[in-house]
Amino acid sequence: MQSMSDYYSAVQLRSDRWSALRESLEQLTRDPHGKNAAKTTAKIADLFKALSLIETYWAFPGTAVFEHMRRQFEHGNLTDVAYSVRRVTRALTTGAYRRRSIPLERDSMDNDEHEDEAILSPEARALSKPYFEVLIVDDVNEHQERFLKQSISAMRRPEDNFIYEAVVVPSLQDALIGVLFNHNIQAIVVRPGLKLESKVSLPILTRYLSRAGGENAMDDIAPEDYGPELCRLVAKVRPELDAYLVTDRSVEDIAGLDLGICRRVFYNQEDFMELHLNILRGVQSRYKTPFFTALKEYSKQPTGVFHAMPISRGKSISRSHWIQDMGAFYGPNIFLAETSATSGGLDSLLEPHGPIKEAQELAARAFGSKQTFFATNGTSTCNKIVVQALVRPGDIVLVDRDCHKSHHYGMVLSGAQVCYLDSYPLNEYSMYGAVPLNEIKHQLLKLKAAGKLDQVRMLLLTNCTFDGIVYNVERVMEECLAIKPDLIFLWDEAWFAFARFGPTYRQRTGMNAANHLREKLRSPAHAKAYERQQEKLKDADEATLLKTRLIPPPKARVRVYTTQSTHKTLTSLRQGSMIHVNDQDFKGEVEASFHEAYMTHTSTSPNYQIIASLDVGRRQVELEGFEFVQRQVEAAMSMRRAISTHPLLQKYFKVLTAGDMIPDEYRESGVSSYYDPEQGWTDIWNCWEKDEFVLDATRVTLAVGGTGWDGDTFKTQILMDKYGIQINKTSRNTVLFMTNIGTTRSSVAYLIEVLVEIAKELDDRLDDASKMERLAFDRRVKNLLQELPPLPDFSRFHDAFCADPETGEGDIRTPFFLAYDENNCDYLELNGGIDAAMDAGREVVSASFIIPYPPGFPILVPGQVVSREILAFMRALDVNEIHGYRADLGLRVFTDEALASQSSKFAKAAK
Repeated sequence: MQSMSDYYSAVQLRSDRWSALRESLEQLTRDPHGKNAAKTTAKIADLFKALSLIETYWAFPGTAVFEHMRRQFEHGNLTDVAYSVRRVTRALTTGAYRRRSIPLERDSMDNDEHEDEAILSPEARALSKPYFEVLIVDDVNEHQERFLKQSISAMRRPEDNFIYEAVVVPSLQDALIGVLFNHNIQAIVVRPGLKLESKVSLPILTRYLSRAGGENAMDDIAPEDYGPELCRLVAKVRPELDAYLVTDRSVEDIAGLDLGICRRVFYNQEDFMELHLNILRGVQSRYKTPFFTALKEYSKQPTGVFHAMPISRGKSISRSHWIQDMGAFYGPNIFLAETSATSGGLDSLLEPHGPIKEAQELAARAFGSKQTFFATNGTSTCNKIVVQALVRPGDIVLVDRDCHKSHHYGMVLSGAQVCYLDSYPLNEYSMYGAVPLNEIKHQLLKLKAAGKLDQVRMLLLTNCTFDGIVYNVERVMEECLAIKPDLIFLWDEAWFAFARFGPTYRQRTGMNAANHLREKLRSPAHAKAYERQQEKLKDADEATLLKTRLIPPPKARVRVYTTQSTHKTLTSLRQGSMIHVNDQDFKGEVEASFHEAYMTHTSTSPNYQIIASLDVGRRQVELEGFEFVQRQVEAAMSMRRAISTHPLLQKYFKVLTAGDMIPDEYRESGVSSYYDPEQGWTDIWNCWEKDEFVLDATRVTLAVGGTGWDGDTFKTQILMDKYGIQINKTSRNTVLFMTNIGTTRSSVAYLIEVLVEIAKELDDRLDDASKMERLAFDRRVKNLLQELPPLPDFSRFHDAFCADPETGEGDIRTPFFLAYDENNCDYLELNGGIDAAMDAGREVVSASFIIPYPPGFPILVPGQVVSREILAFMRALDVNEIHGYRADLGLRVFTDEALASQSSKFAKAAK
């Protein structure tokens, strides 16, 4: 039996303990008097004891049934208890308990063969009523608990859309453990009899309290306030849940309290039917999918098609003699739902008034935004919509240089003056980290000193980065607003849509930070702190300001936009994305321009299937996003532990930790690894609260240089071609494995098996290698681990495109279009031609974006001076794709004549 310290999650612990109990009981039943019987009996007793603490938080099998099984074991009824435990374990594994009652007696009519949910068709599963659990918080005895559960069960009606079971816990702390441990919980009923503290002392459970703020922060709370306080605390960690407060306090006492997620207050009454109906209505409000439902209804209508799209209703396929295989592959429904109509119960994405509008409003609620907009052509388009809506020609935008290329093209479209920010480099792994806060503050203070702060419009950063570096979003916005109180923030969360639904991750999302910041700026305590700091920082120099955690003025405007690739990390068809808005000035200043930008970039023929998938994906995350994100993180943590502790894998691979990817000065908590073989798992909540940067655990970067293969070769020739394992991101000596909400423990196990097989083959190959073959292998490894080119910083814009070399912002739009005229361009060979030009004193200026894959971001942009550091990096690159560079011609650069002409025009315009 694995030690408890081996488990990152109590959910994994529960699953494995039930499996171990089943195996041990079956072993003891087969040989009750064998030489190992006493040892097995003791193990089973320990497993029952361990599970007894855990099962109090789950409705199935329930504490009464669990204790009955334990008594059966103690009385020697091994055959009966083994049968019951096997049924429970299978039901937990398959989810059968969610769809039907599971009899646990051996003489029941049901049998194991009917338990396998995997054999049910999707249609059969869709017909069953969704199941959830309700947490009742009240300190009651066994008889009272039985009465509560029976009273609620008696309220069930055949017409109910859902079924649920109740779980009863006695205290506020138990409730917090329950909502963070039991992902089946969708509603909480808080009754007046609850107490404060839990009797549970199991560390893997009690560490949930620190995440919810319920460990020791409530000692001064009066007992009559336990209920309201619980509603507030749950709102911080599981905001999607519904709470119902039963109280005997007066209306006047309750009316002025912050009740968090509480949907309704019941005053000292036992109206179980009213409670039942409210619980169902609350879950229904999250379950409904306005556009998906409308599309399903439309597909059922008899329709005559006299408009575009012959494929609508599948007519062009069903009448065909040659493409019947397409109809057979996709089935009829996708074609029945394919239409260009916006009436008949449907809606227009460009001007939504019906189900699309409602679906977007529900998405705004789910993701914590004020407005949400769907996009059917990816986050690249979302980024350009936001930039075009907000940035005017001449506005200064601070941009993370290694952001996605769509942002750079957005700068071209908007005519912005671009101030590029450099991320800290990770030269050892040929990748960049993220932009330090001091770098951002330094640029803002420099622009302020130059009298240009009024021109600064936006800060654009990627959160999290492709490699998993996550900003302290709220701190970045606070300190930037202290310098520029109306600064707009665009957070590219293309890879971070899932983060909203994990309590640890949520605090570092743009929308959550914006909501928290708006609340903080309104508080009297913040106003006082601001005044005190202003007095202290009077006449402070830049060095002091850079060292100080700056406090924004209470009148600062919170203006935050996030773009998310829903299809990358949540359930959506490819290219399904969302724009989330939390901008205090959106209605008055931005709405019209946003609408125009949205119309500019959005197709007049959006894909309804993508919109429907966004609607359904929203339903999923509101009802089971917490569970799926929890499992996603668990899978990544299991992968990290398995690889980092395997003796054979350690010879050739290394899982990069937070300490490898984030320098010490950005990790205030001191946490360098999420798992240590000696001490076990680190509770990551502390570092996610404090540190300037943290590492997203679901992005597992594996250093593969020790194998002698570079990242791209390992990805394509080994993982993909040989084992069918798909990954996306590589660097010169790393590959990136990303877990998502669809990752299973089985898929993680398969990956580990593959890596072990690769390591064994390398061992065998090196055992048989000649001296020269071994020397060649060592040379390749050294080249990948030690002889790595330093990553270059952004050089500068040429003077022809830069009005002020002191502050450095540049015009990217002019050189982009200047290069449209071939007479303004020349080609210089990478090896020889460019060096000769530089040696002769010529400033070589790029005429195009140069984007190597990997790393996948521009190392040169139009108008940028080519430095020798950039040249060295390009020459050292060992990649198949460099967009914008032609190997047969060389690097596309501007002629001296074009630069001189542009400089002259620039000077005249400046006058």
